[in-house]
Amino acid sequence: MTKPTAEELTSRLQTAFPEGRIQVTDDSHLHAGHAGAASGGGHYSVRLISGEFSGLSTLARHRLVYDSVRDWMPDRIHALSIEARTPAESDR
Repeated sequence: MTKPTAEELTSRLQTAFPEGRIQVTDDSHLHAGHAGAASGGGHYSVRLISGEFSGLSTLARHRLVYDSVRDWMPDRIHALSIEARTPAESDR
């Protein structure tokens, strides 16, 4: 199975967080030769601003993001670097 494009990942996250502001960067090229890259799984950085994160710990926020792509892990997505903030935190 091949890794999703940044656009596909953005679309998936937009479905899970319809009011979110989402930025996805494909970092796979930085991990060439890594075991996860060899199996076809992509490496991504995700910046997601959503009111759904209000009152949640960092761990809970990350779980919400992972839940939205769980079926793509670990085959299509090997690693996600997540920055999950509320709109009030977005300027920090």
